Amino acid sequence: MSSSSNKASRTLKYADGATQFRLRLVTSLLSSRPLLLRNIRSDDLDAPGLREHEASFLRLLDRMTNGTRIEINATGTQLRFKPGVLLGGDIEHDCPVGSNGGRSVGWFLEGVFPLAAFGKEPLRLTLTGITDGTSDVDPSPDYLSSSFVPLMIKLGIGDDGDHPPPSLTVRKRGAAPAGGGVVEFSCPIVKELRPLDHVDFGKVKRIRGTAVSCRIPPSSAARVAHSAKGVMHRLLPDVWIHTDVHSGSGRKRKGGGVGVGDDSAGGCGPSPGLGVMLTATTTEGVCLSSECSMNHNVKGSNNEGGDSFYDADDREEEPLQRKQMELPEDLGRRSAALLLHEIHAGGCVDAGCQSFALLMMCLTPEDVSRIRLGPLSPYAVVGLRLYKEAFGVEFKLRVVQEGRSGSEEDGEDAFGDDGRRSRGQKTVVCSCLGIGYRNMARAST
Repeated sequence: MSSSSNKASRTLKYADGATQFRLRLVTSLLSSRPLLLRNIRSDDLDAPGLREHEASFLRLLDRMTNGTRIEINATGTQLRFKPGVLLGGDIEHDCPVGSNGGRSVGWFLEGVFPLAAFGKEPLRLTLTGITDGTSDVDPSPDYLSSSFVPLMIKLGIGDDGDHPPPSLTVRKRGAAPAGGGVVEFSCPIVKELRPLDHVDFGKVKRIRGTAVSCRIPPSSAARVAHSAKGVMHRLLPDVWIHTDVHSGSGRKRKGGGVGVGDDSAGGCGPSPGLGVMLTATTTEGVCLSSECSMNHNVKGSNNEGGDSFYDADDREEEPLQRKQMELPEDLGRRSAALLLHEIHAGGCVDAGCQSFALLMMCLTPEDVSRIRLGPLSPYAVVGLRLYKEAFGVEFKLRVVQEGRSGSEEDGEDAFGDDGRRSRGQKTVVCSCLGIGYRNMARAST
């Protein structure tokens, strides 16, 4: 009797539907606690229950694990999830595409990243679907490669010299909504993570980027890159933005951007698309990234589920007229402004990476881990509450107003000490004591 009540008390129960869908499933697997979700879009009379991409993510987790039990009621409004054991290995998965329920491969990768290093075997995952054109709701593989992967290496994943570091490679581009892209993600396994101490910002020393175009004139990507460089060159000289141009039959021009594959015959999917991703690197090794793409929809997101690191789901779509499409020059300036906003925030990771960084800090050894963040995103705030419930980890948050170089006395700017700004942006130093999570599938040596 006591054991059954104990098991019931360990179950994570939520009655607010698909909110934090992926994050709750990930914490269920890492904490080995069953999960119960109720009222999944129960008030939607036309299409209640799970969406196609959410069901696809459940199938992906089922293939990555052994012993996982998934129970969904007839209407799809209730989900019971009993976590199994992470396996890893070679996995191929097709992500749904289209205007009804299609999400980018980045949406799936965000949920896979926290689990990838704790399997029985190294993970080699191949995803097919949308790779570009959805930066307003889902991250691109280029963004994940420049923002998430460096943080994983700082945590000790693939940093021992015995195994290659995590890598994310785009073999074929596929813009929204038809997709057709191919992405390969590989990640070694670790016994345990390394404590994180990531509080020194430093000064920005270089900016790199990639402008990607699919099935549109090659000059558009060059116009985007030129416009973005025009803004950044006012601040520092070391700016380099590659152009990655694709046609339907094959690649016309390869710029060598982050995560770009070497398949010359890859081509791209049937949909046109244009986007750009920029990354700023500081003298202390901080990598801040931002991205934007040419808008495909008039309206933004209508967030019912709220399940995204970018806080968008269940979006309503209306096609744009050609005269309403964004000019490449405007797209380049907008991407530069987004990166400058991330730099001004003063965090050691960008807003889209906050929740992932805080989750990995919970899994570190029983030692203090620290990280400096800019203003906390709404998704990071609700993530902190979930981590406290699932792992019992409480974060100490300390608000600091200081200069970028790390001391409260100086007021140096991120790009130099010209004295035009006397004080830095307020930042939040988050610290916690990890739970000492260990990958029991990996033998001790």
